[in-house]
Amino acid sequence: MYLSKEKKQEIFENHGRLKSKTDTGSAEAQIALFTHRISHLTEHLKKNKKDFSTQQGLLKLVGKRRKLLNYLQHKDIERYRAIIAELNLRK
Repeated sequence: MYLSKEKKQEIFENHGRLKSKTDTGSAEAQIALFTHRISHLTEHLKKNKKDFSTQQGLLKLVGKRRKLLNYLQHKDIERYRAIIAELNLRK
């Protein structure tokens, strides 16, 4: 698999709300994980333009990330701004 257990733990530790390896449920940690997966799938699709199942999976991931970002924006605008700046995302 392209994402090892250690890499996932590193993502959760760097972007999680509690800054621990076990913080897998916070919105920030999930958004960071989705962003990593989206960038990986984007690179794959640049090489394999006709891989439509991957393209569909990518669109679903983007939608999930967008829903989490919308939730975070309405719940706590400061956390939203922090994760946007940290991951270099824009709306």
